[in-house]
Amino acid sequence: MEQLANPFTIIRGACGHDCPDTCSWLVEVRDGKAERMYGDPAHPFTRGTLCAKVNHYLERVYHPDRILHPLKRVGAKGEGRFVQTTWDEALADISARWHDIIAESGAEAIQPFSFAGNQGLIQMASLDRRLSDVMGFSKLDRSLCGEVAAAGLTTTNGCGFGVDPEELVHSRYIVLWGTNTIVTNLHLWPVILEARARGARIVVVDPVKTRTAEQADWHLAVRPGSDATLALAMMHVIIRDDLVDHDYVSRYAEGYEQLVERAQDYAPAVVAPVVGLSEDEIERFAREYATTTPSLLRPLIGLEHHRNGAMAFRTMACLPVLTGAWRHRGGGLARSTGALQYSTLNNRGILMPEKGSPGVRTLNMRDLGNDLCNRDLNPPIRSLCVYNCNPVVTVPNQQRIIEGLLRDDLFTIVHDLVATETTRYADYVLPATSQIECLDLVPAWGHHYLSMNRPAIPPVGESVSNTEFFRRLAAALGRTEPWLFDSDETLLRTALNSSHPWLEGITYERLFEDGYARLNHERDWRPFAQGGFPTRSGKAELWSDALQEQGLDPLPASGDIAQPKGQELQLITGKTLHFLNSSYSHIELHRQREGILFIELHAADAQCRDLSHGDIVRVANRQGAVVAECRVSERMRPGIAWMPFGGFGDAQGNACSVNTLTPEEPTDWGGGSGFYDTFVEVTRYK
Repeated sequence: MEQLANPFTIIRGACGHDCPDTCSWLVEVRDGKAERMYGDPAHPFTRGTLCAKVNHYLERVYHPDRILHPLKRVGAKGEGRFVQTTWDEALADISARWHDIIAESGAEAIQPFSFAGNQGLIQMASLDRRLSDVMGFSKLDRSLCGEVAAAGLTTTNGCGFGVDPEELVHSRYIVLWGTNTIVTNLHLWPVILEARARGARIVVVDPVKTRTAEQADWHLAVRPGSDATLALAMMHVIIRDDLVDHDYVSRYAEGYEQLVERAQDYAPAVVAPVVGLSEDEIERFAREYATTTPSLLRPLIGLEHHRNGAMAFRTMACLPVLTGAWRHRGGGLARSTGALQYSTLNNRGILMPEKGSPGVRTLNMRDLGNDLCNRDLNPPIRSLCVYNCNPVVTVPNQQRIIEGLLRDDLFTIVHDLVATETTRYADYVLPATSQIECLDLVPAWGHHYLSMNRPAIPPVGESVSNTEFFRRLAAALGRTEPWLFDSDETLLRTALNSSHPWLEGITYERLFEDGYARLNHERDWRPFAQGGFPTRSGKAELWSDALQEQGLDPLPASGDIAQPKGQELQLITGKTLHFLNSSYSHIELHRQREGILFIELHAADAQCRDLSHGDIVRVANRQGAVVAECRVSERMRPGIAWMPFGGFGDAQGNACSVNTLTPEEPTDWGGGSGFYDTFVEVTRYK
């Protein structure tokens, strides 16, 4: 009798990448192996579609370069030569070395270093923070991306909450400001197209003519870093032409009179050279925005990576207050939904900050290279534990980081899925699970669905999840506190043990069965339609006492706009279609599709440098240099250059990438990095 083939099982999961879409997926598993993965067609936001990267996720899981066992360095740092060892041997050595460092220099000499390689709730931040805090390790300010925007919005609105992105279908004037939606927020684009079909006008504000700008109704190619100036010029027009919603402002805002006085200095004719737009364009933009209802601002990452990034968001947040756009369905401002999702969860129960040691120093992740090389740091960083991150590629001042990682007296542990540019400098490389091998909740920062990611397959090789890694570290270090060993299920149940009404009925069991649930609020949720801003005053603060107390300008302002010297070009870096930060760059197909490292220039900038399309050029500044292919493009405005971010290796195969050129450059507030304020010289490569 003919035997039937073994049937496959479908397991629900969710993408944990650093992306607003947080796609819901289905994994078909047969005999413990994942055979197929695809977007969940029933999910209202994913709609059955995965991006060009995640469509190849299983190649990542089963890639031949996958780290399957613990590895110990045998060659010089940077050579990437390792031998296989055991978990027991690795953990015993790490524990012994850390105990010696603590005895000699104190626990602050040990620096955990992680970011958003996996944005799941507990795999990104849970047992790692508990262990680090109770041990007294140096804390890490993880403000490289997202925190600056949140800090700016919070100054005006009291929080980073905004409109549910699905509500954009009700908007009639959508401003995509500093976001390349089609590439980096793919699943929002159908929502925007639906809004357009209903009569919405789509405007893109971006220095580069991105794929999204090409599809918009109007592209405003502003000068980088001038966003706050443009917003203030819009306010000038709105106030001058009496397009203000005086009722809304009088009820729900503070500091209007002071803002009126400040805006007088920002007449479009005056600021047009700063912004890089004509006076007529600014006038038209301001009037269209103020007179089309509902109007919505959709800023994402671009603005915050200038040194005036927080002020840009703080200033932009004043616009929907002046026009009363918050009153209307589909009106206001929509940025990240992450803060809102986290506010519904019992995050304090996950992190247990009360277990931490008081007075422990905090170092900012943007300064990693300088901190590693700073011998005057007291105590110096003697051990670095890297997980959920590839800092050699993703953090500014790349060559300074490499210099620090080459220190013979630095003991470095890296926990990762595959060999990366950072693992080359590690003393131990420990194998990590992929997303389809671990359990987690995944709060989205681009929609209002909370997802559960179930493990579809057992861990490959000897890999372990981030949570299991820190359980093992805790045991090796001799810790016995039970809360350092909570299971993943316990952690998730703790997170869901919240009194927030939006989580009512959203249980562990429901998420395990259904895969996701929409937060429990009415579809027509308007966060500030009737004020309710969670500021000191309870109103939108056009004037900020909090900023004044910090010695900062209490009113919206242009901030510090970086300027070139001589023939320098301002370098903007951007996400690409086939890499997600540095993820997927180890897959040959993705590398082929991305191609050689290149730099895009406007024709006028290429001509004055005697450069042609296809020339090999040297891109350099005081921090370093990379070699790239020159591409002449009308996407660029004069004075601006663009390079892709994420891969490693320049056009001559040198071990460097675009972050060789980017400085740490602190932002005005929020703890971020103004790495878009990078200036370079571009010359023919010899």
